Amino acid sequence: MRWSQAFIPTLRDDPADAEAVSHKLLVRGGFIRQLMAGSYSLLPLGKRVADKITQIIRDEMNAIDGQEFELPVVHPGEIWKKTGRWDNVEGILVKFKDRKDTDLLLAMTHEEIFAFVASELSSYKQLPQMWYHFQTKFRDEARPKSGLLRVREFVMKDSYSFDIDEAGLDVQFQRHRAAYVRIFERLGMSVIPVAASSGSMGGSESIEFMVESSAGEDIIAVCSSCDYAANLERATSRVPVATDEPWEGDIERVATPDIRTIAQLAAAFEFASADRQIKSLAYIVDGQLTLVLVRGDHDVQEQKLIDGFGTEHIRPAHPEEIQEALGAMPGSLGAVGVTHLPVVADPALEGRSNMITGANEDDWHVRGVDIGRDIAVGRWLDVRAVTEGERCPDCDGVLALERTIEIGHIFKLGTYYSVPLGASVLDADGKEKPIVMGSYGIGIGRNMAAVVENSHDESGIVWPVNLAPYEAVITVVKIADEPSMAAAEEIYRGLLEAGIDVIIDDRNERPGVKFADAELVGIPYRITVGPRGLAEGIVEVVRRSGGDVARIALEEAAAHVASAVTTERF
Repeated sequence: MRWSQAFIPTLRDDPADAEAVSHKLLVRGGFIRQLMAGSYSLLPLGKRVADKITQIIRDEMNAIDGQEFELPVVHPGEIWKKTGRWDNVEGILVKFKDRKDTDLLLAMTHEEIFAFVASELSSYKQLPQMWYHFQTKFRDEARPKSGLLRVREFVMKDSYSFDIDEAGLDVQFQRHRAAYVRIFERLGMSVIPVAASSGSMGGSESIEFMVESSAGEDIIAVCSSCDYAANLERATSRVPVATDEPWEGDIERVATPDIRTIAQLAAAFEFASADRQIKSLAYIVDGQLTLVLVRGDHDVQEQKLIDGFGTEHIRPAHPEEIQEALGAMPGSLGAVGVTHLPVVADPALEGRSNMITGANEDDWHVRGVDIGRDIAVGRWLDVRAVTEGERCPDCDGVLALERTIEIGHIFKLGTYYSVPLGASVLDADGKEKPIVMGSYGIGIGRNMAAVVENSHDESGIVWPVNLAPYEAVITVVKIADEPSMAAAEEIYRGLLEAGIDVIIDDRNERPGVKFADAELVGIPYRITVGPRGLAEGIVEVVRRSGGDVARIALEEAAAHVASAVTTERF
């Protein structure tokens, strides 16, 4: 390819709406252009990178016996209604009707459709199976941002395993985990597998693959002493056992005019430090107002509530709903004496006494509360968000909170989809058994952006050789100089013959512009051909990563760069 003929619309300035580094550089480098919020076109450079990411993933999926499919993007609503997700993922699911008034949707994922296809399997002898495809998804994100990191339309590799039992699923799950680690190594990223919530996907277990980045929207808890790592939605920690001062007698009412927050109460009374307060939060769970209790210095992690109750239908209660049910507004709520509503409490409160909480009367609290005596806890459930510096649940190490980007996710689905969609087989005893499924996803564009977030400098992108749109660029200093063009063409032919992705920069531009574009785009090797060097029979080879410069004899240049490139490929 010749740069003068290529469509590489580089920009000198960052796009005005871009915050993430990857967003800025992928736009400035001519890789992507926004069509609308959360929807991007891949330009030729972007498509070349995406194709290389896709091929690496394909290689590793095939290595674990994957079979590639291509399933539709538009799905009949009937199938999603059978699994309940037609209603359970309201908000991001785009639904519409065709001319026959049939309910349809744009695929946000493909569990239902792969399970539908798997209903053609009939015998355990056909298992295990591992199927995958690369396909467009659409999720109507409320706040798409950061370029390719949070979009509405994207291409994902999703694969699905099918087994006769949980033991088979365990094997497939671990094979995928190992394959994902290899994929991310080949993409040049150091990945952290973490325990995660399955969310609306269903199933019993999931692992997210995270890469540290200041642009990330996910927080993970990582132990300093062992391999414990978990998304904040699943993370747990060891809370020191509290020693409560004795309290004699019944609970006591305390006037608290205009006090509505934990901090205000702690500041007003020396006996009301945050760790001695009971924070009472009201949620609507499947239509029922429910009190959720945590220690005053702790916060609720709402995904833990969702997972613990096994429903997506959870939201904070509105003030008028709270007033009607409890007789007070938020800030004066408590569970003492409450028997007409479900009460859920975090285990950090278990066994506590001499506590203070709202009296369910505006401007009043009660102190001397004994959890076991005074509050009818219906369920103890870990709903607390862990914080920096708490103790690891597995060892004596300390937890650190890291900001990360999720670049892959694997799920144990079990029979969540196979049962409602009739995907079953006959086992060795001739009995019908639902197929046990796993689901495994990697977003192509998100991984492209994550690589850029973790591999760039002040001049632009620094692509690993595996992913670079071109592995080498031949920069001709003076295109009007015939010997320079002849030498560049010779090197170009040599690199093509060696199987190197190479582009020759034959534009009539100043050398500084060409050098800046090559660095912005992130091409791993630049070969500079100019009259001064050719007078000595040499060309200059610059390695983008690290900026190492080598003076190489003209006749050896192609072989030198080809050897360097092939050594770095894997």
